Amino acid sequence: MNRRNFISRTTLAGGGIVASTPLLKTKKKEKRYQNGRSPWPICLDTATIRTASTLEEKVGIAIKAGYDAIEPWDRELIQFEEQGGNVKELGKKIKKAGLFVPSMIGLWGCIPENEAAFQASLPETKNRMRLAAEIGCSHVQAIPNKVGENYDHGFVSHCYRRLLDIGIKEFNIIPSLVFVKMFPLKTLGQATAVALDADHPQAKIIPDVFHMYISGGGFNGLKQLNGDLIAIFQFNDAPANMAREDMQDKDRVYPGDGILPLPEILNDLYATGYRGCVSLELYNPEYHQQDLLQVAKTGLEKTLKVIDKAGV
Repeated sequence: MNRRNFISRTTLAGGGIVASTPLLKTKKKEKRYQNGRSPWPICLDTATIRTASTLEEKVGIAIKAGYDAIEPWDRELIQFEEQGGNVKELGKKIKKAGLFVPSMIGLWGCIPENEAAFQASLPETKNRMRLAAEIGCSHVQAIPNKVGENYDHGFVSHCYRRLLDIGIKEFNIIPSLVFVKMFPLKTLGQATAVALDADHPQAKIIPDVFHMYISGGGFNGLKQLNGDLIAIFQFNDAPANMAREDMQDKDRVYPGDGILPLPEILNDLYATGYRGCVSLELYNPEYHQQDLLQVAKTGLEKTLKVIDKAGV
């Protein structure tokens, strides 16, 4: 052994020779959910059990069914408060039960067609932000249902940036942009473009696999994203034996019961680095007529089976 190799493999310590130990980079152990079956917390969007009589009943179903999180709608919180409920206390109850609230749906009409309409929308937008903050949300869905068919991309991006500033500075929540085939802002690409051009470090989008499919935008764009751009990931499936152009939200089915390549989608989602919630969002009226606790349990187990197939 020559001198150089000898020195590289040993170190002098206290007059003795001690063999050096290579520094190994230890990989941080990834947090898992659902008894280790999922790298993402699984959330119940309350639309899935819409016909439950009260928001408190929906929260109870999410707890009993074994979800990690629950995603309520603004009208539920408004009604709950109007009937004398305390939103902050409900948030504490959810947290005490071991769940959290990643997002609320949503800021309807928060990005309208012109500046006058934007200013007029702010009081309702801020009240919805307040409700989202009080129940403990980290995000709130910014819904572009009134941007106009031939929307001004620059104006929409400017409005979204201002919503981000208001949400973060005044309510400590992040408005996150959705896209819906039935609205003017329809695709993953359009939502991503608005988020990028908002030029804000906390700009985020909320993909929904159903609208990725029926909008015609497809799934390959997901591979190009950094997971930090995603606030929450809406999960469901599209039915077989039905033309894509005829599909509506009510036609969603349980994950794995339809035609979407969900395991491949989840593999791509995992590769982006995203580790936020996967949220089960169904509007199917057939499910709404069934036992809602069983619907929630079935949706959770079918979601986990897809994750098992994905092997993530």
